Formats: sequence, structure tokens, C-alpha cells
Amino acid sequence: MARVLIVDDAAFMRMMLKDILKKNEIEVIGEAVNGTEALEKYIELQPDVVTMDITMPEKDGITAVKEIRALFPQAKIIMCSAMGQQPMVLEAIQAGAKDFVVKPFQAERVMESIKKVLGN
Repeated sequence: MARVLIVDDAAFMRMMLKDILKKNEIEVIGEAVNGTEALEKYIELQPDVVTMDITMPEKDGITAVKEIRALFPQAKIIMCSAMGQQPMVLEAIQAGAKDFVVKPFQAERVMESIKKVLGN
């Protein structure tokens, strides 16, 4: 079973994502509310996949992706962005993100992305 770290400053978005993952028998091993916490939790938990919001306080998702990938080149990170953030999504992919999903989350798309980055 895949172990996922959810990173989003909005509790509601984390809850929605957690619900989708649990229904699909994917374990949520941690949550973070900003990029700084994301890096700390990644080091501590070593998740299989990270879902990373782009826009967050303190440290944004793109900066966090760069930092995580610098330490863990094999990190599998899926960016989560609201509609209309395409330039940021491209920047995130260049920073090392493996895929992205658009908010509001659609369960099928989230699962398709998780399977894609895990190579299933």
C-alpha cells in the first residue's frame, strides 16, 4: 500500500484528499500545512508519494519541491493547483514534480496520478 504525505494549508483540502485516498486503500501517513513543514515531514516519514499544494504561507510548494528533490532525488511529488495556475504548474514540473492535479479534486484523477507516479 502506498504511503502518502498531504501538504496543503487548507484543512478542508487535506480532508478531501485524505478521504479520496482512504477510500482507495492508500495510507495517509502525515500532513503538513506549508513547505517548511513538508520538508521536515518528508525527512521524518519518507513517504512513497507527496501531494503538494502550490500556494502556501511561509514556503510555497515549488520551493518545497526543489528542497525535497535536492535531498531525495527519487521523491515522487504530485502538485495540486487551483484552476488558472498553469505557469506555476510548469514551474513545478521543472522543479521536479512528477504530475499535477487540479482543484477541486476529482477522485479518479487523483488516483490516476498516484498510480502514474508509482509506476502502477
